[in-house]
Amino acid sequence: MDLDTDVPMEDVSNDQQLNQRFDESTSGPGQQQSQPSNSKDLNTSSINQLDQWIEKLSACEPLSEGDVKNLCDMAMDVLQFEENVQPVQVPVTICGDVHGQFHDLMELFKIGGPCPDTNYLFMGDYVDRGYYSVETVSYLVCMKVRYPNRITILRGNHESRQITQVYGFYDECLRKYGSAAVWKLFTDLFDYFPITALVDNKVFCLHGGLSPMIETIDQVRELNRIQEVPHEGPMCDLLWSDPDDRGGWGISPRGAGFTFGQDISEQFNHTNDLSLIARAHQLVMEGYSWSHQESVVTIFSAPNYCYRCGNQAAIMEVDEQHNRQFLQYDPSVRPGEPTVTRKTPDYFL
Repeated sequence: MDLDTDVPMEDVSNDQQLNQRFDESTSGPGQQQSQPSNSKDLNTSSINQLDQWIEKLSACEPLSEGDVKNLCDMAMDVLQFEENVQPVQVPVTICGDVHGQFHDLMELFKIGGPCPDTNYLFMGDYVDRGYYSVETVSYLVCMKVRYPNRITILRGNHESRQITQVYGFYDECLRKYGSAAVWKLFTDLFDYFPITALVDNKVFCLHGGLSPMIETIDQVRELNRIQEVPHEGPMCDLLWSDPDDRGGWGISPRGAGFTFGQDISEQFNHTNDLSLIARAHQLVMEGYSWSHQESVVTIFSAPNYCYRCGNQAAIMEVDEQHNRQFLQYDPSVRPGEPTVTRKTPDYFL
C-alpha cells in the first residue's frame, strides 16, 4: 500500500476567534442533538440560489467571493449541529480522497448515481494537489447544504490551515480570487466538519485511523472538534493514522498520527460492536484495499492521483443488508486538456 506522505505537522495556534453560534445553540458536538428545523429547512429563495450555484459549479466555474461567504454561512448553520460521530443510514455510497480533481468528482457521481438519488458519505481531503480545489470543495459544500440528509462530508487531514498552505489550496485561492479571503472562509468552515461517521451502527468511517487514546466511539463523541487540527492527540490521530502489517502501535512515517496493527483494529471493532472500519488517506492502486483480514478497508477516490500516479479510483456501496460492492473507475476526460501526464510542482515529490 503506497503512502500518501504529507509533511509533519507543527504546533498550531488556536487564538483565532471561532464562531460563537456553536456555543450558544448547542451543548457540544459530542452530545446528541435534535435536528433544528430553522437551520435545516431551506426556503424557496435559498433552494433556488443553491441550485444556481450547483449549476455554475457543475461547469467548473468558481463562485464569486461573496457567494462563497454566503455559502459558508449557510453551511455552518447545518454543520454546527452535526455530531463528532455523525450517524448515517444505509444504503450509502462511501467515498475516499478527492483532492481537487473536480472532473473526476463529476465522474464519481456518474458512476455512483446523482445526489440526492444516492446517499453519499465522503471521508475527507477535498482540497490540495489537484487543480480545482476551489470548485471541488464549493460543489460538495453546496450539495451538503442543498441535501443535508443525503450527503455527509467528514474532515480530512488536508482540511486544515497549515496543510493547505503547503499543498496548493491556499495558492489556488490567491490565484483565482486575488486574496486569501476565500481560503479563510473555507478553513474556518472546516473546523465544523464532523470527524467520523457511523453507518447503521456497524461501519465506522473516518479519514485516517485509530488512536491509542481512543478505545470507544463514545470517547470520540466527547472530543472538541471545533478547532484547527491539532499536531497531536486523539483528533489528530483520527485524521492521520494508518493501518500497518505489524501488530500494536507504531510511529507513523508521516510525522503525525500512528500506525496500528490487526490486533488493534480487531479489538476496536469488538469493543464497539463494529463490522468494519472504512477509511481513506492512502493512495491504493486499485482504488480500494483490504487490511487486517477485512476488518479495515481503505477507499481512494482520486483516479490518476496528482495527474501522474496511474491508479484507479473506487467507491463502496453499502446496501440495506450491509452487502458491500466496490465500483472502480478511471480518470474522466477533461475537454480541452492534454491527456498526457503533466509536470507536477515540487511539493508533490
